[in-house]
Amino acid sequence: MTNTTAAPAPGRQAAPAPAPSPAFRDLPRLIALMTGAEKHAPAAHSTLDALWVLYDRVLRVTPDTVDDPERDRFLLSKGHGPMAYYAVLAAHGFFDQALLPGFGSYDSPLGHHPDRLLVPGAEIGSGSLGHGLPLAVGTVLGLRAQGLTDPRVWVLIGDAELDEGSNHEAIAHAGPAGLEQLHTLVIDNASATHGWPGGIASRFASAGWEAVTVDGRDHEALHQAFTTPHPGRPLAVVARVEPKN
Repeated sequence: MTNTTAAPAPGRQAAPAPAPSPAFRDLPRLIALMTGAEKHAPAAHSTLDALWVLYDRVLRVTPDTVDDPERDRFLLSKGHGPMAYYAVLAAHGFFDQALLPGFGSYDSPLGHHPDRLLVPGAEIGSGSLGHGLPLAVGTVLGLRAQGLTDPRVWVLIGDAELDEGSNHEAIAHAGPAGLEQLHTLVIDNASATHGWPGGIASRFASAGWEAVTVDGRDHEALHQAFTTPHPGRPLAVVARVEPKN
């Protein structure tokens, strides 16, 4: 059979093959490269599916737009288990996958808590519980003050962070303030000391948020929840995963 593929014209180089698209099935391999003494592996794995759907299908930010004022912002408040976050960022080209085996070492930018000055794509340094949601509220208010009303702000928190009063102050402010740009993803692995009648979503709904609860391992359900219309109100998505062992 004759090969009909056209050869490059004389003096011209063939176009490079496009880089393979990232795939969810690559993540276990990428996580396995991180052999540092991770103390919070369950915290990391609980976020894996939700992070993937956000970066693959929802967030409007790429390695080329990390400094664009119009980009979406993602804040990882649950920063004490960053392996899944690092794997997703590497899969999407925010930094070289060759950095992953150095995770947790003295001279690696990939520490046990993300550092926004060292990790490409990281918006905040995080890990101390209860900081991310208040920072997300402040980020939305800062964007508003600059006239930037299109960028969306996402923050991922753990259910145990709701034991911290700082989060409840942020929840109480954001609803009445109508912070439509604000989106909070709560990973619920049954770690919280306290609870609420009707579940975590009811805490947000009572403060004027749009709130939905979803299976945290179901990618289509996550995407549908992440894209729920919520005009004039912030959005909270509670993603339930298996209880922490």
